[in-house]
Amino acid sequence: MDTIAPTPKPTQAEAEAAVRTLLRWAGDDPSREGLRDTPARVARSYRELFAGYDVDPNALLERTFEEVEGYDEIILLRDIRLESYCEHHMVPIIGKAHVGYLPDRRVVGISKLARVVDAFSKRLQIQEKLTVQIANTINEVLRPKGVAVVIEAGHQCMTTRGVHKPGVAMVTSSMLGEFRTNPETRREVLSMIGNRAPLEYGT
Repeated sequence: MDTIAPTPKPTQAEAEAAVRTLLRWAGDDPSREGLRDTPARVARSYRELFAGYDVDPNALLERTFEEVEGYDEIILLRDIRLESYCEHHMVPIIGKAHVGYLPDRRVVGISKLARVVDAFSKRLQIQEKLTVQIANTINEVLRPKGVAVVIEAGHQCMTTRGVHKPGVAMVTSSMLGEFRTNPETRREVLSMIGNRAPLEYGT
């Protein structure tokens, strides 16, 4: 079977030209003073907003620690700030991710959990896929007894356009291992996530 070669990544100049085209399509003049440097700024900001494409999430979890004195209860990092972009309209998805796992003899630095969230969220996404990607990666690399990922987020594709419904939050979850099979363990982690102040989306 023939394989399709990957499309070369556009150059900075090509990216800036594309932004100028969009500015003209929107009805403005990209050559006017206020927009003259906008294409370069947008290209630079896209490099930051979508930096997750250049990160290997699996590699973030490779260094683990086994000196945990037998600790085998839930580890939960909650209220991780999440900023992503809807792959359908390329507008922001802003909210919080809660990531928990039941360790099996080894743990990972907590900052790495937040970095895994960033690695997947800084890509064009839908929230359902994002939730599963985070959970599956932690499960595959750490091999814990269970993984729980819950994401609560506001989608500007429905708050600033379309149905215009501000203040609406979408909640998704992915439960693996004991969080899926053991109702008590599932209730415990959801209770831990719920014991916090209300979220303010987009702040």
